[in-house]
Parts: sequence; structure tokens; C-alpha cells
Amino acid sequence: METEVFVKKSEEILEVVSEYFVGKKDVIKRVLAAALSNGNVLFEDFPGLGKTLLAKVFARAIGADYSRIQFTPDLLPSDITGTKILRDGKFVLQKGPIFTHVLLADEINRSPPKTQSALLEAMEERQVTIEGETLRLPEPFFVLATQNPVEQEGTYPLPEAQIDRFLIRLKPGYPESVDDEMEILRRRISWKMDDPIELVKPAVSLQEFREMQMMTENVFVDEKILKYISEIVRATRSHEMVEIGSSPRGGLALLKMARSLALMDGRNYVIPDDVKSVAVDCLAHRIMLKIEYEIEGENQERIVEDVLNSVKVPKGE
Repeated sequence: METEVFVKKSEEILEVVSEYFVGKKDVIKRVLAAALSNGNVLFEDFPGLGKTLLAKVFARAIGADYSRIQFTPDLLPSDITGTKILRDGKFVLQKGPIFTHVLLADEINRSPPKTQSALLEAMEERQVTIEGETLRLPEPFFVLATQNPVEQEGTYPLPEAQIDRFLIRLKPGYPESVDDEMEILRRRISWKMDDPIELVKPAVSLQEFREMQMMTENVFVDEKILKYISEIVRATRSHEMVEIGSSPRGGLALLKMARSLALMDGRNYVIPDDVKSVAVDCLAHRIMLKIEYEIEGENQERIVEDVLNSVKVPKGE
């Protein structure tokens, strides 16, 4: 697949999703960039903002199978991964909804950590172990999860190990204008149904999307860019307000997202702006503030912005 074809296919995917999700175009673009990197996405915001619709439409747009799990306090790990059941005198594997291409984990933090941990192996290694038997998941596989703010009733904070496995965290936010609010209402009238998912036509086949994923691995990254990414990640650990900074996985996230965005913009090489544009999405959720600054209302996004302002941007030759 040529770069021009890649760009065209990317634009077609974005166009299909935009037909059904009224919101910030850059949010959709970041979801696509994460998917091209085979990365997991965490949507964090209040209920009712279209996060679930975005995840479902996106899965359909790339020609992928998807499953949805509604996380609840009584959900068990086996409800996600599956289990072995006795049938005709034999134990037979009953696969869970995790065996899909795109897993929509809805309100993931409404289940306790024991249930959330069932996703850890799948999110990182693309495999699950059921009663001692390890099974590969379909390719591609990634999780699109929605999370309610922890201040809301009936939520459990996600374990740090699981948060670190999300390539990016996005906060879509409320519609930006009255026109956007009205457009949501207009589209509901035209669909004549609450869930328009059956109306969505894939923009690409799953095979084409896999080819697009493989193309991102060939995007050139100069040594200066690698150093820039490394310095950003290390600077999050030495910030005066930070208790725990980004893990090396945060640097890998920056690398992957920057490559995808570069190719979506028609370039087969990464520039500093690619890195800077997704630094908050890739790093903020991996940072833990010192308690005194958290009480004062400081946030991780501010820390990343400070880091970007302090780290010298490499200049091209």
C-alpha cells in the first residue's frame, strides 16, 4: 500500500465515524492513530457524551468484529475471558466476549480490581490464559474502554498496572457549541432509531486495516526524535510535583502514536510536532502526583505541558 492510499483510507475511516459521532475531530483522529498502533484507548469523562457510540462506530468503520462488556460490581473474570464447562462428559472451552477484534469495555471502573485484572494479559500480550491453557486473541485486538470519573458513586480506581497498558487516555468533553448539540438531535431524527450501528458501512476491510497497521512500523524515526521522546519521559519523573513519573511504556506510546500521525499526514518520517501533539494523551495518565499537589487541584496534564516547555525541541538539518 502506497502512502497516498494510506492517507486516503485514513480519511475515509475518519469520514465514516464523523457521520455518526458529533464531536471533536481530533479525538477521532487520535483513536484511529492508536488503533493503527494496535493500542488500547481509555475514554474518561461523564456518562452520556457519546463515548460508547464512538467506539462502536469506529469498530464497524474498520471492518472489525467487536464485543461489548458492561462492567458491573458483580462481573466475574470468567465472564470476560471464558471458562471450561462440562458437556457430554468432557470439559469444553466456552470462549468469552474478549475473543474479538475490538473489545468495548463500558464503564470499566464499575467493577472491582479483581475483575479488571482479567484484561491485563490480553491488553499487553494479546492472549488469555484459561485454566492453564494459553490462547491467542484475534488480530488485530485492542480495547476501547470508557471510564466514569472516580468521584462518581460506585466506581473503583483502575490499578496503576492496568492504566499503564492504555496507549492513550482521551477526554472527549461536552459538545463545543449549540450547533453541535442541535446536530446530535437532527441526526437522531434522521436515523429513526437510538442506535444507528446497523447503518454504518465499513470504510475499509479488516485486511486493509491490517496492512495499514504494518505500514506504521516502517515510518522513519531519527535519533534526535528518539532522544527527544526519552528526555520528555525522564523529565516527568523529576518534576517537583510528581511522586511517580511515566514508565518506559509511555515513551513507546509516544513513538507509536507519532509514527501513526506522521503517516496519516502523508509523511514517512516523524517530526517533533507529532510527538508534542500527543504527549498529554500518552503520558498524563501514567503520572502520579504528590498528595499535597493533588489536594491543591493540580493535574497530570499540567505536568506534561510543563515538561514540553522545559525540554529542548530538536531542530532538523
